[in-house]
Amino acid sequence: MKKSSFLLLGTAAVVTAAFTGRPFDDPKRSKGLDLSGMDKSVSPREDFFRYANGTWLKETEIPASETAWGSFNILRDTNSKNLHALLEAAASSKAPAGSVEQRVGDFYASGMDTVAIEKRGYDPIKPILARIDQIRDYKELLAYSAEHPLEGGGTFLGIGVGADAKNPDVNIVSMRQTGTGLPEKDYYTKSDEATLKVKNAYRQYIVTLFKLTEIADAERLADEIIALETKIAASHMGRIEMRNPVAQYNKFGTADFSAKVPNLDLAGVLRKLRLKTDTVIVGQPKYYEYLNTLLPAENIETLKAKMKFSVISGAAASLSSPFVNASFEYVGKTLNGQKVQQERWKRLSSQTDGMLGDLLGQLYVAKYFKPESKKRMDELVANLQKVFETRIKGLEWMTEETKAEALKKLHSFTPKIGYPTKWKTYDGVAIRRDDYFGNIKALSKWRYEEMISRLGKPVDKTEWGMTPPTVNAYYSPVRNEIAFPAGILQWPFFDPTADDAFNYGAIGAVIGHEMTHGFDDQGRQFNYMGMLKNWWKKEDADQFKQRAQLVVDQFDGFTVLDNVHVKGQLTLGENLADLGGLSIAYSAFKTYTAEGKSAKKIDGFTPDQRFFLAFAQIWRTKTRDEALRLRINTDPHSPGEFRTNGPLSNFEPFYEAFGVKPGDKMYRGNEVRARIW
Repeated sequence: MKKSSFLLLGTAAVVTAAFTGRPFDDPKRSKGLDLSGMDKSVSPREDFFRYANGTWLKETEIPASETAWGSFNILRDTNSKNLHALLEAAASSKAPAGSVEQRVGDFYASGMDTVAIEKRGYDPIKPILARIDQIRDYKELLAYSAEHPLEGGGTFLGIGVGADAKNPDVNIVSMRQTGTGLPEKDYYTKSDEATLKVKNAYRQYIVTLFKLTEIADAERLADEIIALETKIAASHMGRIEMRNPVAQYNKFGTADFSAKVPNLDLAGVLRKLRLKTDTVIVGQPKYYEYLNTLLPAENIETLKAKMKFSVISGAAASLSSPFVNASFEYVGKTLNGQKVQQERWKRLSSQTDGMLGDLLGQLYVAKYFKPESKKRMDELVANLQKVFETRIKGLEWMTEETKAEALKKLHSFTPKIGYPTKWKTYDGVAIRRDDYFGNIKALSKWRYEEMISRLGKPVDKTEWGMTPPTVNAYYSPVRNEIAFPAGILQWPFFDPTADDAFNYGAIGAVIGHEMTHGFDDQGRQFNYMGMLKNWWKKEDADQFKQRAQLVVDQFDGFTVLDNVHVKGQLTLGENLADLGGLSIAYSAFKTYTAEGKSAKKIDGFTPDQRFFLAFAQIWRTKTRDEALRLRINTDPHSPGEFRTNGPLSNFEPFYEAFGVKPGDKMYRGNEVRARIW
């Protein structure tokens, strides 16, 4: 089950390479709006995204090592440089053993020690591959999977511990579908040119990894693995199906589900995983029911080859350069269109944040997050929350009974701003400067032990789902919390020195976006306690669905790349959050700021116009065709152009600010204009 709704799908960090075009540190763009990035030859009534960003789009080239370039990428690039400086200082500090500086510095240094990494080649995973070779049948394969969850064990079994969606204060064992390697199940059956290119590259990736690890019959095994995954994919839920949290909440007594899948020895698997439970939630039962028949019937050598590939691919980025390069050829070049690989220091900065985020986060916050930013965010969040309350009370389509529950949920939001109140300590993990792979293995083991230790304990509501330097934000339905890491609380999303129109249009829309996720097509199914429970009267739910369908239809009509369309149902939650975020932020701007009540122009624009320009500029982005195609198929977020023009074309105050009339491309007729929150 999807636990959180994010502002923007997280992607691997990418590097800035030399290129022509607009410089990254253009002083004109350092505060507030980027006026030089606008294209006033484009009418705001025809295409507001290009009016607000057109010159930037024309003059900007995507750096060779990037899959896209825009507001998120620019800020991530800045943050990556800041992390790099912190890590270089920590690595050279000779800090005391066990200190924050020693652990992050030595982890980073171990990953930058390419001489040692190249010398070891794939030695770190040779014992794992040798152990898999010893497996004789599917029963031994299941036993190995349970005994070695971090060494190929997740190839066919997706088992973890997390909050129970219908009892969100309690942790429970959950099982999810796994077993495939292509981005989405449809990649296994579609035969268009773009999909076949990805499939062929995936096959070559398997072949390359097997040859690098001296596994015989690489070509044959690659074909067998893809044939196996094709069968598995047919048992999977698709991404749109998985937007339904009720469909993925299938609670069983452990004994009862074991009886449904007797060949999987579920009781033995859970015992070996050290997960003592009499209850499990199975997200996609069809997958495990199919696996129950597949494993005994499948050639054990094919199953072992699939498991070996999982091990090698999972480790590839941490091994010697031939493995790193093979991974880049498939994931970077083919899937995402990257021209060159990111520099190693940037990859290691990102990985250190991912593995030791609560340690590196402490250094980051101390240097780069100002208390006044948190204070201003507290004020913004409070103002938007009050406005949302007023808007809910004024809804003409919702009954008073459902409004009361909606208000209860809104008042129960937990805002998290900047960084955690309690830091993880990674106790027991000794970081060694001379053992990069060993460090990764030790931290992965720590993470696994931490996860299984949650079983039988209350959910820790102080935990964050992102690290402090992350340029993103999220809403968690089971925790009913909104979180804004320190990393995103900077220009171009937030500028404490800029005018209110800018901040409400930029970070205000982000705050409203996350708040609205609590009431989107998924989030609305969770109540004020984070419980998956219907709190809607039927007539209200029907009204919501009718209004949301207008958004589905609108985004289905947006075309990308040779008649490829945005998937309105896949992106519905994010599109609703963008529309709600825009509406709530604008109301808060008009209600709680003097500027919102003024008509005084700055740089030739009224406060309302500046608000909408700020909104449009946070979504500015250029994306490579390959990455855009992947995103359309897999990402619940629409491309930036449509995240701008889509919500604005449904919003009457935007029409008034820029004189939008019937016949203009930004105009939508009243009968199809979406109005929800």
